[in-house]
Amino acid sequence: MTSAPRPSILRQIPSGIWVLGFVSLLMDIASEMIHSLLPLFMVSVLGASALTVGVIEGLAESTALIVKIFSGALSDYLGKRKGLAIFGYALGAFSKPLFAIAPTAGIVLAARLLDRVGKGVRGAPRDALVADITPPELRGAAFGLRQSLDTVGAFLGPLLAVGLMLLWANDFRAVFWVAVVPGLLSVALLAVGLREPETHNDARRTNPIRRDNLKRLDAAYWWVVGIGAVFTLARFSEAFLVLRAQQGGIPVALVPLVMVAMNVVYALAAYPFGKLSDRVSHAGLLALGLVVLIAADLVLGINGHWGVVLAGVALWGVHMGITQGLLATMVADTAPADLRGTAYGMFNLVSGLAMLFASVVAGLLWDKLGAATTFHAGAAFCLLALGLLAMGWPKTAASRRSVKSRSIPS
Repeated sequence: MTSAPRPSILRQIPSGIWVLGFVSLLMDIASEMIHSLLPLFMVSVLGASALTVGVIEGLAESTALIVKIFSGALSDYLGKRKGLAIFGYALGAFSKPLFAIAPTAGIVLAARLLDRVGKGVRGAPRDALVADITPPELRGAAFGLRQSLDTVGAFLGPLLAVGLMLLWANDFRAVFWVAVVPGLLSVALLAVGLREPETHNDARRTNPIRRDNLKRLDAAYWWVVGIGAVFTLARFSEAFLVLRAQQGGIPVALVPLVMVAMNVVYALAAYPFGKLSDRVSHAGLLALGLVVLIAADLVLGINGHWGVVLAGVALWGVHMGITQGLLATMVADTAPADLRGTAYGMFNLVSGLAMLFASVVAGLLWDKLGAATTFHAGAAFCLLALGLLAMGWPKTAASRRSVKSRSIPS
């Protein structure tokens, strides 16, 4: 007697992952409508330099990553994650009007910091929720699916921005006001659409970032943290992709299409590579992602012609699809379940410091030595990360891997 066929991977993924994915999609529409235009807005309307753009982007993104350690640790301490995620998404939604009224780069910085604090508050609890509600053998696919839906929003946002810029004769501020709507919708969907899993931890609560708790994060976890930091050094702010496109003479209203192209590729790659990560060597897949990023940097370093830039950002999108969900999966696989929020927070703290350094250096190189040098420096950091991978993954990682080496239906 034959057994009934198992449902596809997508059907096995819990409904909560789909809700989190669509929440991310809506917020990314709101954010990318603004962020795809923001470098041009700062340079052409507010008169900012490339260094100023790099400093603002570096401070903003690093703030988001650093805040994650505190929200992640708090979610572990409370045993609850949804409330923190809602608060973080609400901060992001309520930051959007500030961009529309900003008269100076200082107000843009304040708005970016508020927006990224929101991202930092929600990021670690949300990623821990994904790990909490997904069976271990589906974890890579779940992270890949959420990332893929998130990235659909990341290309719909710039598409809307392009259409509205053409319709409203390059009125940046009007486009920024429209971005408020999907941001508020994302908060509402998370509030009513997701039921947080019950926790059954009766143990006495302790500070997750106490030394004795942090000692439970072993060498395998810290190896992932180190690799993630070097990845961030190699992958500075994507604002520089937008500026590279502008150098090729693309009309201002059409420049966001560069981010559309990158995010279409990213969205298409994230789920398949996430599913693949449940079956193959994580280190090997990371190495592939680094090789693709080196190729992207070398192509972008050639010149600013639109065809060259398009090829470079497409490769950049493939790299993102390979690595971003994979790194999140590796953190989940190497951290104790009751410290997942803290583990994501610590991972992002280190990456946040690397992002600040990388974006400031990228801006300096851009202003002093030109765009090509910026991308060549990124390729050099990729080679450093490949060297770390060649040193090998600590053996303790293998014992933490919960994924079995068995066939999983597609």
